[in-house]
Amino acid sequence: MKMKKISRFSSFIHIQHMVFFEVSIGIIANLILLLFCVLIILLECRAKPADLTIGHLAFIHTMLLLNMVFIAMDIFGYQDLWDDITCTSVIYLSRLMRDLSVCTTCLLSVLQAITLSPRSSYLAQFKWKSLLQNPCYLLFLWVFNMIINGRMLISTVATPNVTSNSVMLLTTSCSLLPISSFLKYMFFSLMTFQHILFIGLMAVSSGYMVNLLCKHKRQSQNLHSTSLSPRASAEQRATWTILLLMSFFIVMYTLDCVIGSIFSILWNNDPFHHCVLLLVGNGYATVNPLVLISSERRMMRCLIFMWGKDSR
Repeated sequence: MKMKKISRFSSFIHIQHMVFFEVSIGIIANLILLLFCVLIILLECRAKPADLTIGHLAFIHTMLLLNMVFIAMDIFGYQDLWDDITCTSVIYLSRLMRDLSVCTTCLLSVLQAITLSPRSSYLAQFKWKSLLQNPCYLLFLWVFNMIINGRMLISTVATPNVTSNSVMLLTTSCSLLPISSFLKYMFFSLMTFQHILFIGLMAVSSGYMVNLLCKHKRQSQNLHSTSLSPRASAEQRATWTILLLMSFFIVMYTLDCVIGSIFSILWNNDPFHHCVLLLVGNGYATVNPLVLISSERRMMRCLIFMWGKDSR
């Protein structure tokens, strides 16, 4: 029995290190990507319509991972500073950033589908409009998600000392108070509608991009030409990057939902399993900037441009 406790404690320490390592890598990568997007937009150094969305996604993931540090500290036993205001702020920001991540990822997929669409298609008319209206879309996503997550503002409290069946634990120190059935079903319906809508749009736009890439490949084979124009090849590389991120997002989103449902039933308040959920839940926010940075050739070109401009 004692050996089992020692082994479990050792596993818990290892998973703590894994959580903080993942969060640290994710924060650094997202800050680098965010800084790059800000410089690209401010300097107008070969900016693209998706740059603002990518920068927005990097900002959201940075905030999400920073917020996860507080939740991880709560799980690991640092519960002294938690009160109602702290719980409300941390839980609300966590839910808000997670939902904004879903919506912004969907917007990035749709923008790439518009960029890749041929001139003869219906989507071609949105190519220049998307660049101008992108900030409006992002503002709408913020307002929409702030309303949907309003429940967290009115019902999140520090976990009371007296246990109650009506209180649902969110973390070790934070709980969710019951609300009226009408508000409960209203918020649940809005959240379900949001996830179905945006993940559905993500799937449709990804399928559209795959179809366009397959058509382009068949046309290239029919023309017996292996060389593509630099513009076409750059757009295709960006499209494959977005498709890779969409696939990874769907996998991690599904794992998060399945594992979260199983753990909430079998191990509702087990710190070890909360850590596993943190690792899975933060996977996309950590991998996303690494994939985008590794596929971004403009980063080096922009640095060379800035260096040449300063040397004059």
